[in-house]
Amino acid sequence: MPTPIVDVLYEDNHLLVLNKPAGLATMGTPAGEPTLLIAAKEYIKQKYHKPGLVYLGVMSRLDAPVTGVVLLARTSKAAARLTEQFRTRAVSKTYWALVEGTPPPAGQLVDWVLQDERHRRMHIVESSRTGAKEAKLSYRRISVLGRMSFVEVELETGRKHQIRLQLSHLGYPLVGDRKYGSAISFKSGIALHARELVVAHPVRGDAMRFEAPVPKSWFTACDFGKSGVT
Repeated sequence: MPTPIVDVLYEDNHLLVLNKPAGLATMGTPAGEPTLLIAAKEYIKQKYHKPGLVYLGVMSRLDAPVTGVVLLARTSKAAARLTEQFRTRAVSKTYWALVEGTPPPAGQLVDWVLQDERHRRMHIVESSRTGAKEAKLSYRRISVLGRMSFVEVELETGRKHQIRLQLSHLGYPLVGDRKYGSAISFKSGIALHARELVVAHPVRGDAMRFEAPVPKSWFTACDFGKSGVT
């Protein structure tokens, strides 16, 4: 059996960092359906000739249509230490997005969000609503590309669909994200990319910066090359 094709950004005895493609769930699909986690486990199993089950802990999770950096822990010890970093917000998470329209040059969004299990989406609600959780992010507009804008987002919390919901609520839905109001089609998934993740190495303690290149689909969607980044 050939080794599964996974886009490895970094790998050592404690960490496996992958660049997730659009359309592939990170984990949690019904039995028999592919996920990034399944492919990653098979990759480790075959590369290192590991018998039995392979342990991988998912430290960062992306929606199926989202691309970019996904961090996996190769040991339970590493997973526990990384989980604490995420819990205390000691990590840095940077996303790139193409949005419809032209948002203000920069801003911070603070909302309260609630999950709608029936319709598999999130809603912005009053802070007093039972189950509501605070969602915070900062963004800056990098460039305007016709009827779209290229923005960089720094997540302060990690709520489900957070960037998609908050930018849509502001009036600038992510390109291709019909669930949250986009009217512009996108070739592959939606125009949201987990560009960079910075964590402390779970064993050595030094800062680790992982960066994923932007998908080619962005360059065919607009004049993204004029933004001057890759």
